[in-house]
This record gives sequence, C-alpha cells and structure tokens, in this order.
Amino acid sequence: MMMDAGGMRLHYAVSGEGDPVLLLHGWGGCIGSFAPVAAGLSGYRRAVSVDLPGFGQTPPPPVPWSVTEYKEAVREFIERLGIAGCDVVAHSFGARVAILLAAEHPDLVSKLVLVDAAGVRPRRTLKYHLKVRAFKLGRRIAGCRACMRLLGPAGKRLKARVEAAGSKDYRALSGVMRRTFVKVVNQDLRPVLRRISSPTLLVWGRDDTETPLYMGELMEKEIPDAGLVVLDGAGHFSYLDRFDRFMLILRSFLGGGV
Repeated sequence: MMMDAGGMRLHYAVSGEGDPVLLLHGWGGCIGSFAPVAAGLSGYRRAVSVDLPGFGQTPPPPVPWSVTEYKEAVREFIERLGIAGCDVVAHSFGARVAILLAAEHPDLVSKLVLVDAAGVRPRRTLKYHLKVRAFKLGRRIAGCRACMRLLGPAGKRLKARVEAAGSKDYRALSGVMRRTFVKVVNQDLRPVLRRISSPTLLVWGRDDTETPLYMGELMEKEIPDAGLVVLDGAGHFSYLDRFDRFMLILRSFLGGGV
C-alpha cells in the first residue's frame, strides 16, 4: 500500500487487528526488517510497518533530510492513517525518528519501545577528532586539481584513502542519501530525551557495538518514565538475535497476547 505523507509517497503494510502498533526500521532496513515482529503481534494487535524515505519501496527524499524531516513524514503518516495514540516500536535509526516524534508530539505516541536506539552522540577521543581533521584536510586537497597535479602519484593515493574513509553505511551511499546520512548522524537527540512523556521500554543487546549499551543506560536516566532490558548474547539487532525473549518482553510491556 502507498500513502502520501511529508511530500513523499510512502510504502507501508498493515497486518492483524486491534490497537495499532507502528514499527519503524533501522538504517538500511525496510518493512521486512520487522516482519517477524509484525507477524508475532498481528494475532492481537494491528501492526503497521512503513518503509522510511530512501529505503525499501519508498524513494529517497528530494533533498538531504535530517531526523526532523523524517519525523514530520511519520507524523503526517500517523495522522492520515488515523492511528494517533498508537504504540511505537523502533530500531536504531527508526528510534531516532521515534524519539523526536514522542518528544514533540506526545499525543501521537502511547507506549514507546526503543531497540538498540541511535540518537546520542558517541563518546569521542582526541585521536578521533584528529582523524576527522585529517580527513577533512585530505578531502580538500583531493578536490583541488592543482594540488593533485603537484602531488602526482601521492595525490592519487591520498584520494583513494579519502574515498575509503567513513563508516560502512556512509561508503555504501551516494548522492542525496549520503548527505542525508551525515545530517542524521550529526543530529544529537539527547536534549529532547527529558521531554518524552510516554512510558518507554529500552531493549539493548549486551554485545551491541554500533550503539553501545552505555547509550541505553544514558537514555534510561534521561527519559522520565523509562526502563532498560539488556539481552545477553545479542548485538545491534537484539530483537532478532533473541527473538523469542524479545517478543515475550514486548507483549508484556504493550499488554495482551501473553
């Protein structure tokens, strides 16, 4: 199914009947990322999944977006679908969107489940900042034709190193989605955590290296009504790594279906 929201044509799917639960996937994911969860909920809840712009069957935004634009698209989607006051389950990047949505539009979100959530700027060392400065300088040099001619073979090696820099997600992108990625990861959502009034369940994989456990512990302290559950033997996709355990916890928190 398709719906216009936020100036985009959003692809979404609905399964089951009952009170609505909105599922928001992580970066690089799609509706299918939460398919097992949607199936597990559909026996007693109306599970709504959406491909966020740039993923799955929803095209990329026309210009680089930040979390704010994604939040606005989801807000309009909720209102047009008539599911205001729904519960929201969100993973990683989807959790960024859910955090801002719950903070700025509390009437749209009932209970909030954040799984291995992104949104807090990671701790950075002096070595990291020096590396970033070196990368930016190298990028400027690589973009200067005169400099590249003067450097000769060394310039080619420098350009190759610059192109290979960045995270795996960043290197896999191009055009508007690469610039969107930069805007998204640089938007620190920590200042809005205290504005979330929804009862919030934080679920984290103990072995998560992409959004480490300390981020979940910080969110538990900052969000007024939040509790943290840590899943042993699970990584960044803790809801899949420990699926049966996750579903038991989710059903207990949302109510019904146990």
